[in-house]
Amino acid sequence: MAVVAQDGLVVTANEAFAALLGADPASLRDQSAADLVDLGSDDRTWRAYREVLQGHRSRFRCTRRLGHPDGRTLWVEITVSPVPRSRGVLLSLADVSERRQLQARLRHLQMHDPVTRLPNRTLFFERLTTALEGSAHDTYTEGCTGRIGLCYLDLDGFKAINDTLGHGVGDRLLAAVASRLNDCADSDGHARSGSGHLVARLGGDEFAVLVEDSTGTDQLAELAGTLLTAVQRPFDLAGQRLSVSASIGVVERAAAGTTVNGLMQAADTTLYWAKADGKARWTLFDPERNAHRMTRQALSSTLRPAVERGEFALEYQPLVDMADEAVRGVEALVRWNHPQFGSLSPNRFIGIAEEDGSIVQLGRWILRTACRQAVRWQREHPSERPLFVSVNVAVRQVWDSDLVADVREILAETGLAPGLLQLELTESAVMGSAGRPLQALQALSDMGVRIAIDDFGTGYSNLAYLSRLPVSVLKLDGSFVRGFQDEEHPNPADEVIVETLVQLAHRLGLTVTAECVETSGQAARLRRIGCDTGQGWLYSRAVAPDRIPALIDAAAG
Repeated sequence: MAVVAQDGLVVTANEAFAALLGADPASLRDQSAADLVDLGSDDRTWRAYREVLQGHRSRFRCTRRLGHPDGRTLWVEITVSPVPRSRGVLLSLADVSERRQLQARLRHLQMHDPVTRLPNRTLFFERLTTALEGSAHDTYTEGCTGRIGLCYLDLDGFKAINDTLGHGVGDRLLAAVASRLNDCADSDGHARSGSGHLVARLGGDEFAVLVEDSTGTDQLAELAGTLLTAVQRPFDLAGQRLSVSASIGVVERAAAGTTVNGLMQAADTTLYWAKADGKARWTLFDPERNAHRMTRQALSSTLRPAVERGEFALEYQPLVDMADEAVRGVEALVRWNHPQFGSLSPNRFIGIAEEDGSIVQLGRWILRTACRQAVRWQREHPSERPLFVSVNVAVRQVWDSDLVADVREILAETGLAPGLLQLELTESAVMGSAGRPLQALQALSDMGVRIAIDDFGTGYSNLAYLSRLPVSVLKLDGSFVRGFQDEEHPNPADEVIVETLVQLAHRLGLTVTAECVETSGQAARLRRIGCDTGQGWLYSRAVAPDRIPALIDAAAG
């Protein structure tokens, strides 16, 4: 302790006070207390100290790091308080160096991974946050580029090593990988101030290499390639030689406007792309690809409620008799009138609906709406031959719902004759049918509903299945019909294939519909071959239901 006068000079100090400063008590007399213990190094501390000296504050406490004459560094806790019945203050010092060292050790343990001794997830995010805040404001400081880069790495097949060789070997492999990653980061010639980049283990077999003040995507690409090569070199561990690979997601961008969550989300997405593209590679973040993913995610999250909100509508494309070009039926094609993305064709959302199961709800709505429309046409045009309506069915509708019951209920509800409903399933779905799907198809056929195989000729083309399935119609894939477009130099092979398929179908008692008919020349050749029905832009694109009667009249005229 030391007594300090109101002018800030030491009046007297005891032996312990002097010993902490490495001085003699008598030599401290009349010296500035603030200079002795570094109270003037920042304005806030200096102001609080002066307030106690002047009697405007009752107590003040702070911690300072002091240099001892013998070269040691001490951490001292300083307390300044008034001396009763005196105009001076009492300045007390307490050596808290051991406590600070313990805190530092505990922080190191808390912030580092025990297996690899790399910074852990907590320290990584702390450093990343600081880097983003600093880079965004220090753009004009020498050596600062205002950009940030990240290589997000995941080992391929690490779980198999843990499962087969044990976690002990797995941990040694992780430590060896960490060492190589550190070597790559330290040797990068573009590293900030020559100090290397931060390498951290984020958990499991995931690592991150943070590049502060990156110089661009070229630097990150070069670093990612180096990391990939380093990891792929064999590891010799406890007499065992192990080979692993890694997938790396690479992100590089301006720090300004970048958030921790945004950067990590981009890195995680890009790592997923690297895995999906075949592993053992690095992939650079692609904003356009990410936008597509985000759009897909947005569609997925809003698909189910969109049915309830009535955002879907059906358009109909005529199915025309090739012999007299009369409209015999229509195929119902769904459109999503999305409030954000506009009118979406089926290929934008049907796959998503099949993945998340909402195809069952959507498919039921399509079937009911199409059947109601077919009945409405009959009532409005009683003198015309009734049109059949063809509806696409996903195989998941057969597995995840009682399709037979749904069809029976909808036909009864709408009053549509079963023979005027055609259900289309893709060849790949139908040809592998067994068990429940096959039973459902048979029950629908027995009910009088027609079953059509869509895109025939591009999937399995298993003729043994074809002979046993309750199928009424084959729809030839458009790729066959497109081969007929060059009328001056036709490909004989295309015509032979289509003619053979048509003859086969007719021998089995099936009718054939040709898709993608766009020219009169194609139509003439298909008619000559014996194709029964045509569908395509030659006749009409998919149109709103109120335009179908006009197409019927035009064909009849």
